[in-house]
Amino acid sequence: MPVGSLLPFSVSPLGSGSAAGGGSGGLAPGGGVSGLSWLGPAGRKLSGFRLTEKFVLLLVFSGFITLCFGAIFFLPDSPKLLSGVFFQQPPAQRSPLGPGLQDEEDGGRLARIREEHERALREAKDTLNRPPELIKGDIQSDKDRLRAQGRGTAAGRLTPRPFKEPIGVVGKEPGDPDSQQKRDKIKEMMKFAWDNYKQNAWGLNELKPIQKQGHSSNLFGNIQGATIVDSLDTLFIMGMKDEFKDAKEWVEKNLDFNVNAEVSVFEVNIRFVGGLLSAYYISGEEIFRRKAVELGEKLLPAFNTPTGIPWALLNMKSGIGRNWPWASGGSSILAEFGTLHLEFIHLSEVSGNPLFAEKVMNIRKVLSRLDKPQGLYPNYLNPSSGQWGQHHVSVGGLGDSFYEYLLKAWLMSDKTDEDAKKLYYDAVQAIETHLIRKSSNGLTYIAEWKGGLLEHKMGHLTCFAGGMFALGADGAPTDKTGHHIELAAEIARTCHESYDRTTMKLGPEAFRFDGGVEAIATRQNEKYYILRPEVIETYMYMWRFTHDPKYRQWGWEAVQALEKYCRVEGGYSGIKDVYATHPSHDDVQQSFYLAETLKYLYLLFSEDDLLPLEHWIFNTEAHPLPIIQKADRTIESIEK
Repeated sequence: MPVGSLLPFSVSPLGSGSAAGGGSGGLAPGGGVSGLSWLGPAGRKLSGFRLTEKFVLLLVFSGFITLCFGAIFFLPDSPKLLSGVFFQQPPAQRSPLGPGLQDEEDGGRLARIREEHERALREAKDTLNRPPELIKGDIQSDKDRLRAQGRGTAAGRLTPRPFKEPIGVVGKEPGDPDSQQKRDKIKEMMKFAWDNYKQNAWGLNELKPIQKQGHSSNLFGNIQGATIVDSLDTLFIMGMKDEFKDAKEWVEKNLDFNVNAEVSVFEVNIRFVGGLLSAYYISGEEIFRRKAVELGEKLLPAFNTPTGIPWALLNMKSGIGRNWPWASGGSSILAEFGTLHLEFIHLSEVSGNPLFAEKVMNIRKVLSRLDKPQGLYPNYLNPSSGQWGQHHVSVGGLGDSFYEYLLKAWLMSDKTDEDAKKLYYDAVQAIETHLIRKSSNGLTYIAEWKGGLLEHKMGHLTCFAGGMFALGADGAPTDKTGHHIELAAEIARTCHESYDRTTMKLGPEAFRFDGGVEAIATRQNEKYYILRPEVIETYMYMWRFTHDPKYRQWGWEAVQALEKYCRVEGGYSGIKDVYATHPSHDDVQQSFYLAETLKYLYLLFSEDDLLPLEHWIFNTEAHPLPIIQKADRTIESIEK
């Protein structure tokens, strides 16, 4: 039947003719066929046939119409057939290619449809022939890929997780009045810093205490509230309940990660992810778990590199990553991609999603396959080629927390992660062999290594290593335990000297050991202090492991210096030159001052039952994360 003969039916209203008003469409009484008028002229011609002939013709006609409709709606690409056959374009809208080329184009379209169907049939056949476990694996891989690209989020529908009452988030009061008084003073410092932030920069990332306004670093892009999230656990353990409640309400109502901006993956991880996880573990408030997982998912596209070594910078909306333009050969930074492990393992624990753990375990696999020059880890690794960049090694900036996280990964795993343990102690051995030196007056320091040559400089950041050596002493080989504690004590002493040899009794950003100079900054761009915590961190660990009173004495010296030189009317500020007679302030109250410096001081003057080290590990931003006991694990271990 020509297509045109169907058009009167296809466009006629169903209510027209006898079908609408005549009731049923079956046989009419008296042998007539009801409803034939809707067929138009064809219906009227049927009136000359006998009833049986009419019935047969009607069946044939109905079957033909059914076949046509079935072809239209069940053939592939039926919308195109509907639009191109029933509702043909008028000549003015057809292709300008001309009749011959138009036919060729239509033929090509049909060929493509046929090819797509054949390919789909082949894929379906291949799928049916595959083992069920492989099919399940492919489905899971697709889900993981979509999640890694930021196209799926599970944070809003997390499986309920029973909250385990934390151990040691409220400790006993200090045993002696002097320690109690000093700890109360540190709490007052925290309140002063917090109140000024709340009054002058609430909801922004940090505070400018002199200008009394907000300060936002480009490290966080458009994410806001760094000081709030960084301070949560400090407020909680200091018993500042009203302040903690205010911070929680802000997180619930205002913390937003749906921003079109580039962020530092490292900084956002240690401050925001670490801060949210810690707040969840110590308080049990579900909002912190949900926000931590949501942010973790937002960071996953950073791992979309040929090696799985993440980019340093990530656009939170597009998922596009890149590295710092100044990094050697487009490399990622050791201290940045090596300082994700603790948080991402805990993200898997609180979400039940092993993808987070898989991402950081892959980093370890990549590093394990690489040759290490002299057993050392260079600071630069290219995420595309998987090869080291410039052979520059540092236990300070660019390298520091990588080593810290190797040790803490082992401890956090309840000492089951044997790979992390071996990597840490092998690295310490290489550091001791090639980087640790003594000055002519007996000060132990950790130099930097550049292509085989030592630079006799030690950064303030490197001073965390005293605490690291003390924390890892118990797991060292039997004959090395005492040696590691001694090494920790020597580093603590050197770092104290770097403070004591300044005018303000606060340590410079870096200090040198050459040309007769020891533990003193010799360059102007190394003389500043930005409220850093690393020296006080080492004092805290040394106090916990030795209870030598000198560490509390040294910590109190730092408190007095902070009060004298860094406290201003609107909060606490860093100092541009610690050797100057009068302070010149940089006018930034860093979020880590509340997260780390004041927290470590508070713990230094607390009893050991407050966040006991046998139950808690501190991330590199001093956010406490619980040791994952074997019996409490919610995900299976990720195999090597």
